[in-house]
Amino acid sequence: MFRKPAVPTVTNRSYVEGQSNGRLPSMGSKEPVREEKVVLKKKVTLLRGVSIIIGTIIGAGIFISPKGILENTGSVGMSLVVWTVCGILSLFGALCYAELGTCIKKSGGHYTYILEAFGPLPAFVRVWVELLVIRPAATAVISLAFGRHILEPLFMQCEIPDLAIKFITAVGITVVMVLNSMSVSWSARLQIFLTFCKLVAILIIIVPGVMQLIKGEIQHFKKAFEGTNTSVMGLPLAFYSGMYAYSGWFYLNFVTEEVENPEKNIPLAIGISMVTVTLGYVLTNIAYFTTISPEELLSSNAVAVTFAEQLMGRFSLAVPIFVALSCFGSMNGGIFAVSRMFYVASREGHLPEILSMIHVRKHTPLPAVIVLHPLTMIMLFTSELEDLLNFLSFARWLFIGLAVAGLIYLRYKCPDMPRPFKVPLFIPALFSFTCLFMAALSLGSDPLNTGIGFVITLTGVPAYYLFIVWDKKPKWFRKIVGKPMTCSKKALVEMEPVLYNRALCQTAINQHCF
Repeated sequence: MFRKPAVPTVTNRSYVEGQSNGRLPSMGSKEPVREEKVVLKKKVTLLRGVSIIIGTIIGAGIFISPKGILENTGSVGMSLVVWTVCGILSLFGALCYAELGTCIKKSGGHYTYILEAFGPLPAFVRVWVELLVIRPAATAVISLAFGRHILEPLFMQCEIPDLAIKFITAVGITVVMVLNSMSVSWSARLQIFLTFCKLVAILIIIVPGVMQLIKGEIQHFKKAFEGTNTSVMGLPLAFYSGMYAYSGWFYLNFVTEEVENPEKNIPLAIGISMVTVTLGYVLTNIAYFTTISPEELLSSNAVAVTFAEQLMGRFSLAVPIFVALSCFGSMNGGIFAVSRMFYVASREGHLPEILSMIHVRKHTPLPAVIVLHPLTMIMLFTSELEDLLNFLSFARWLFIGLAVAGLIYLRYKCPDMPRPFKVPLFIPALFSFTCLFMAALSLGSDPLNTGIGFVITLTGVPAYYLFIVWDKKPKWFRKIVGKPMTCSKKALVEMEPVLYNRALCQTAINQHCF
C-alpha cells in the first residue's frame, strides 16, 4: 500500500549520500540475521553518465524528420539559429540541474527537487502523472519507432503490417526492462555501445556533408534567411520543437545516488553531453542542406534516408538499422533513469512500498522497473499515443520550470547549503521563464489537448489526499488497495525494503536553511 515514511534508520550524512539501511537474512544458511546496507551501487562513471544523457536525447527525430523547426521558421538560416539557441537554452537548464544534483545528492530528478523546495503535494502530482501516463506513453512512442525501423529493411517493397510492428515493439520493451531488472552494469554497458552507434550514425551524415561544403555545394545557404516566418506564432513554435528535440538532458539527475563522485562527474557529464549533442544537431542539419533542398526536406518522411540515397547509394539501407539502435538506446536510458524516480517516490511514501524494494543480489530496483511494463503495453495496444503526449507536453515543461524555480528558492531558503557547483542566478531565472513560456505556448497552440492534459494532471491532487493524507481509511479500502501489493511481495521473494525516514533526512538539509 501507499505508506508513511518508514522508521528512522539513516544518519544525516546518509541523507547527503542518499543511502539507507535494511536487514538482510543470510541466504541458504542458519546464520543469524545481521545488519547490512541494501543500496543501489555507485556504478555510473563519467563515461556512463555521458552515455545516459546523449543516449536519451538523441532518438529518431534528427534522422527521420527534423522538419518542425524549418516549417515554423521558413528559412534555412533561421532554422540553424533556432537549433543553436535551443541547444544553448537546454545547456542552461542542464547546468541548473547540475547545481541541484550536486547539492541534493538524491536520485529522482524533478520529483526530488520539487519535493525539497515546495513540499509533497506538487511532487506527488509530478510522479503521479509520470507513472500513469507520461512515461508509459513516451516509452511506447519511441519503442514503436524502434519496431518500425528494425523491420524496414525486410519490407522495402511493401507496407509493414501494424501487428508486426507492435509485436517487435513489445519484444523490444520486454528485453530492455528485463535487462534493467537484472544488471545495472550490463544496461550501462549497452547504453555506452548504443550511444557510440548514434554518434557514428551522425558522423556518417556530417562527414559527407563537410565534403559537399568543400566541393562548394552551398546553393541553399546563399540566401539563408530569405522567406523567414515573421508571424507571431511561427518562431515560438519553432523553439518549442527545438526544445523538445533536446529534451533528455535531465536524466542523469534521476540516478544521482548511483553516480561515482557526483560533485565532479554530474557537471562534467552534462557539459560534455550538451556540447556534443548541440554540435551534432547543428552540423547534421548543415549537412542535410548541402544535398537536400528545404522543399525536399519538408516533403521527406525519412530525411537521413533521402540524404544517404543521394550520396551513398545502397549504403542507405543501413540507415534504418542505425535509427532502430538509436531508438533502443533512448528506450534503455529512459527506463533506467525513470525507474529511479519511482523508487525514490516510494521511499518517500508517495508510491506503494513495493516500488522501493531492491533485489538483494542484483542491487536493482526491480519492482520500480517492471511496473512500467504492463502500463506501457496497455498504452501500446490501446491508445493514440501521439495525442496522449500532446495532452501532457505542457506538464513536462511546467514541472521542469518549477524544479528550476526551486533552485532560486533554495538559494534564499538555504543560503548555507553546500553547493560544489553553482550557476549565475540569471541562468535559472531565464530557463524557468523559458519553461513557463513553453507551457503557456502549448496552451495557446492547442488549448483542447492541453486542457485535457491539465485535467489529467489535476487528478493527482485528490489522489494525494486519498492515498497519502487520509489516515483513517476503512478496512475494506485498505484491503482492496493492499492485496495486489501483498501478492507482488510474495512473488518477489528476493527483494529487500529500503528503510528510510523523511523527517530525519530533512533535518540534514534544514541545518543549512533558515
